[in-house]
Amino acid sequence: MHGREIFPDNTSCSGFCAKCGTVHTLGPGKAVQHCHELMEKLDDTCRADFDIAENEANPDLSTAYLFGKARGQMFGVMTYLDADGQEKTAKAFSGQFNGYWEIPGWVPPVINPQEFYTLTADTERKIKSIGRELDEHAPKSASHMNLCAERKKLSQGLMRAIHSIYKVHNFRGEIRAMPEIIYGSKGIPTGTGDCCAPKLLNFAACHKYTPLGIAEFFYGLENRSATRSHKTFYPSCTDKCGLILGYMLCGL
Repeated sequence: MHGREIFPDNTSCSGFCAKCGTVHTLGPGKAVQHCHELMEKLDDTCRADFDIAENEANPDLSTAYLFGKARGQMFGVMTYLDADGQEKTAKAFSGQFNGYWEIPGWVPPVINPQEFYTLTADTERKIKSIGRELDEHAPKSASHMNLCAERKKLSQGLMRAIHSIYKVHNFRGEIRAMPEIIYGSKGIPTGTGDCCAPKLLNFAACHKYTPLGIAEFFYGLENRSATRSHKTFYPSCTDKCGLILGYMLCGL
């Protein structure tokens, strides 16, 4: 059983482009059909690494994860024309799948995973150490408050550093760090650039492919806020993707 398709004005991903002063959009096209095929593949194999032999499957990539603590995840498919004008498809999952940035057969993240791990390892250890130290001090004591302030400063600095290593491509041949392309001045929400549409568009722009359509659906246990349900299609989010998709779609 497949869920509803929610694509207002037949638009699956969109964003305001500051350079053009307009909203760039892309519709779902044939990608919906390929999403249904992807759902069936996930249903049948019960794993995300179905592009490799079953005897090589990683237990961590079982879809059981999506019906437990993860409470589901977004998946997407893009149809595109390759350099030879052949119509092909690519698929993506949002964020990390049970801690994995990369899975065979899926497009890579916008971020370089190794660069991400190198950048974050030391600071995350310090942040966790402060967290343990906080337990040794009374809440609202001077020591507790100082440690909280130190942890916040480290976290904010780390997020700024992480955002700077997102190298985002568009269809004008431009490559810019994410803080340079964010539309608006409210800051960059955690997870921006990690959704399916940015991954798929970045993949296409990097290889000079021409996207024809993108569709995204939710797979797994309904999320806690009840805004996402199993096998239902949704357009790209406005709070994260909407900040960068205008730039990414520019020149298409």
